[in-house]
Amino acid sequence: MRHRHLHSAALALGVVVLLDVLRVWLPSVITIFGRAAETPAELLGAFALSWFVLALSAPALVRRCGPRPVGLVAAGVLAAARLTLTAAPGGRAQLWLACAGLLAGLVWLAATAAPVDRPVPGLAIGLTVSAVGHALLATEDLVWRGGALGWGVSGLLVLAFLATSAVLGGRPAPVASADDATSAAVPADALCVPAALPTAGSGAAAAGRRSAAWPTAGGRAWLLCGPALLLAGQVALSPALWSAAGSYGDGVAQPPEGHPSVLPGYAVLLFLLAALTRLPAWLARGLWPAALLVGAGLFAADRPGWLVPAYLLTAAGLGGCLGRTDTTFPPTAEADDRAAARRGSAAVGGMLVFAVAAVAYYAAYDLGYPNGWVPVAVAALIAVVALAGPAQGSPVLTGWPRRSTVLALVLLTGVALEMHRPATAPPPAAAPPPAVRVVAYNIRMGFGLDGRLDLDAVARVVTGSRPDVVLLSEVDRGWLLNGGHDTLARLAQRLRMPYVFAPAADPVWGDAVLSRFPVRSARTRPLAAHGAPTGAQALGVTLDLGGGRDLAVVATHLQPPPGQGPVAQAREVAAFATGYAAGRPLVLAGDLNTEPGEPAFAEFTTAGLVDALAAARPLPTSPADDPREQIDHVFVSPGLTATDARAPRTTASDHLPVAVTLTPR
Repeated sequence: MRHRHLHSAALALGVVVLLDVLRVWLPSVITIFGRAAETPAELLGAFALSWFVLALSAPALVRRCGPRPVGLVAAGVLAAARLTLTAAPGGRAQLWLACAGLLAGLVWLAATAAPVDRPVPGLAIGLTVSAVGHALLATEDLVWRGGALGWGVSGLLVLAFLATSAVLGGRPAPVASADDATSAAVPADALCVPAALPTAGSGAAAAGRRSAAWPTAGGRAWLLCGPALLLAGQVALSPALWSAAGSYGDGVAQPPEGHPSVLPGYAVLLFLLAALTRLPAWLARGLWPAALLVGAGLFAADRPGWLVPAYLLTAAGLGGCLGRTDTTFPPTAEADDRAAARRGSAAVGGMLVFAVAAVAYYAAYDLGYPNGWVPVAVAALIAVVALAGPAQGSPVLTGWPRRSTVLALVLLTGVALEMHRPATAPPPAAAPPPAVRVVAYNIRMGFGLDGRLDLDAVARVVTGSRPDVVLLSEVDRGWLLNGGHDTLARLAQRLRMPYVFAPAADPVWGDAVLSRFPVRSARTRPLAAHGAPTGAQALGVTLDLGGGRDLAVVATHLQPPPGQGPVAQAREVAAFATGYAAGRPLVLAGDLNTEPGEPAFAEFTTAGLVDALAAARPLPTSPADDPREQIDHVFVSPGLTATDARAPRTTASDHLPVAVTLTPR
């Protein structure tokens, strides 16, 4: 591999490792530090932001000690944290390891940015490799897997990252000539500073000025690192969002029939081509910012049917805006300490923008303010930065190595979509079963009490109850806050049941019904918030039990206003459920956030429904490690008899599941 290509490869590998750690750190803050909802949102936000604020001192450390030693030490700590997280048992150890890895990654970015004036190729390839790798793993990170696959691939990734960092840290960066600065050749972007570059002392600085030339540009591209990471992880390059977007129809989501959509491959292709090739300046100046703003606006509108154009437009616009910051300047005759410092500060400042925007977006679900402005504001920032400054530089997608990289990533995206196809709907049964086993479970996005994503544990506790129908609450299909996983598709594969999903808080967070019976129809009804910060809905699904018999199933997760019970929402759900059933046998279940005897609970019995778990009470379901409250319930129509009600003990979530067998009278 040529030295120039090695620079971009090293930066890309570092981005992949940092994103791996970030996908552990984000949910660890929520599930371990915050225990999902027990810590005030303001304290959670302050804790999360403090690590990025602390990293603002990294550029000063780089100036004092030199980019090369700081970069190599930070790379070592980042790599060690990434590997150790695979072995971490969860809990506080996982949280602090992830915090150490994040801080080391931010310092590494500052040290890397100092000598690199054209980071766009490495950043673009790194973001794409991370996304495609996530898709190949069915959105389950290697960090959570362990085993031969987890340790083997993680070890190779970390070794490659450390090897390229060490090699580039010990050899001089190529010094471009004036001809190089205006040619169409691949730019000479360097990852680490050579030994001759200046450090703290004046003698070292003089030696650096005699032997090396530092680039004077690149601050704009580094400033966009954090904002680009946010929009890529939330929208453009989110494999979980690709999966969710392709499953929607008529307001609910179901596994698509036939071959998977090829549109995610187009998203990868558009992003890379826009970032690494050059359109005429007059066209690119308006096209890419406009595409980015429209894509972010479609995503912010919270319309499930708009997700596909949202991620396609955002991918093209984000790549194009990054490409516009990839400027070319003639090299200076002397080392420019101030330009290097500006690049380091821009990199860390951009990551602070990422943190502030992420906290602002997701805190809305605890504090109750509109959050659609956040991705639009980030997109506007990227557009303004892309439009500012001089015209873009020479093309960087030159030569077969770069083109083959783009083709390989697009092809791997298609392979990933074909590998992880969800379960298909079963054929109708000739005769109805004598009884139906129902499980209702709030899965907390697949994270156990130890803060680790463990979908195998969730699947084990569900299958242990031998269910025919499963109703899930707190189903996440791509929140970056939780690591960007499609927990529903992965659980559907493990349970070998097709799903029906309805959005609640936004198009990728809500409730689901999985069943071994065919689905005849499905409908969702959004519930009025009544002052609750998080949205809620009621999902009605009609199941074909065979022999001409149907079962109406309603899944919901009530969200009480602060300091109150979900009485109004309970009344809405009861009315919706009885109307939807229209005289057919009915099951209504989920996390209702009310206990037996409370006013919200009485709304269901007043509507004529029967508490299917009454014979087994007390049957506390929350919290899972010391259950004291029963807030998860199953209600049925009077024509169904409930037996064998249980709440299996498990720490795969912060709730216990409830299971019951229903027999028609």
